[in-house]
Amino acid sequence: MGQNRRTFLKTASNSALLIGAGMFPLMSFAKPELIKLTILHTNDVHSRIEPFPMDGGRLQGLGGVARRAKLIEQIRKEEKNVLLLDAGDIFQGTPYFNYFGGELEFKLMSEMKYDVATIGNHDFDGGLEGLHKQMPHAAFSFVSANYDFSDTLMHDLVKPYKIIKKDGLKIGIFGLGIELTGLVPKNLSGNTQYLDPISKANEYAAILKNDEKCDYVICLSHLGYKYDDEPGKVSDVVLSQNTRHIDLIIGGHTHTFMDKPDVRRNLDDKEVQVTQAGWAGILLGRLDVYFERNNKRKCVICKNEMVG
Repeated sequence: MGQNRRTFLKTASNSALLIGAGMFPLMSFAKPELIKLTILHTNDVHSRIEPFPMDGGRLQGLGGVARRAKLIEQIRKEEKNVLLLDAGDIFQGTPYFNYFGGELEFKLMSEMKYDVATIGNHDFDGGLEGLHKQMPHAAFSFVSANYDFSDTLMHDLVKPYKIIKKDGLKIGIFGLGIELTGLVPKNLSGNTQYLDPISKANEYAAILKNDEKCDYVICLSHLGYKYDDEPGKVSDVVLSQNTRHIDLIIGGHTHTFMDKPDVRRNLDDKEVQVTQAGWAGILLGRLDVYFERNNKRKCVICKNEMVG
């Protein structure tokens, strides 16, 4: 899934893509009627606090929270309207999680000023009680439209969606999680109910676009990019083709390195961009979305950046 990681590591930092229906010329980007939104994103960081060790491996020296924080800080100095998002599996993978139970991860994400995250299957690894215990350390919002937490400790801590306003734009962000059965033991997920992601995506994307009048709708998905051996399994690609009103799907779960979004067509034959940023914080995903202030036509440039 996704391109070969060795090839990706050589090319991702220099990649750029211009996409979007009704695109306007690059030279027009300097005009004052344009609004630029910079979307930064991670997924499947898996408690990787430090860079990979210098042990001769192909990932040596890459990643690390300190370097990611510095890169985010630099981008914020350069850009006016920045969103920082995460698509789940924040927890599990290093002794930091085993010892601190997720406290360090949430504190560091709060320091980096993440805006919104969704819930991945490994975020249940400390059980609902463990996740609930760490929530006071998270100074950012959690969204999930298809995990029903109403009969759990998390019932008032995870909302279906979040709306963020930037420079006159309304950005709607909702979350989706993967089927829990077979991935998360019942004693860890408790009474969390998994609901059909496609129906919930259509429900909440319509609310965000039609009722809330959002200019841009983002789905933070932990469904996985695609499953070539299981074409019927719900994935980000399947989601994009069977929904309406979603502009961007930021994915996770399959640890897919993508140096540019996969552009798909939705039920209305409109473009949906599907992207993912590998795993372990090796890559900071970045999309710069340009809007015309009057009619809100949009154009997207992708420029992912290596951390390391």
